[in-house]
Amino acid sequence: MNPKQKTVMIIEDEADAAELFSEMMRINGFRVIKMFSSAPAIPIISQEKPDVILLDVMMPDISGLEVLRYIRREPELASIPVIILSAKSMPGDIKTGFEAGASMYLTKPVGFLDLKQAVEQVLHTTKE
Repeated sequence: MNPKQKTVMIIEDEADAAELFSEMMRINGFRVIKMFSSAPAIPIISQEKPDVILLDVMMPDISGLEVLRYIRREPELASIPVIILSAKSMPGDIKTGFEAGASMYLTKPVGFLDLKQAVEQVLHTTKE
């Protein structure tokens, strides 16, 4: 593995969407960890400490918002940027995502350039 290569974790229960986001990130030079449910992702987040997390809200086990709240409560994980990728696009949904600690909130479908720019922006902001 390239030591400068950044890691993105994708937590998305829809296999097609997860694969699409994974490919988008690989094209941009990221190492990708894909998780299809929330509960098993939590210990992997603690172990891997990815550089950025792409997180779906509507998950079959634990809500993505609960995962996000967990990340923000844990001191060693709290600074990891988390981008919510969700079909929930109402202003109240977006507000709830930011209140839970989202670095950014994108509504599906998400285009390649939008996702690339969002990831670059949260990574750049985290460095400062």
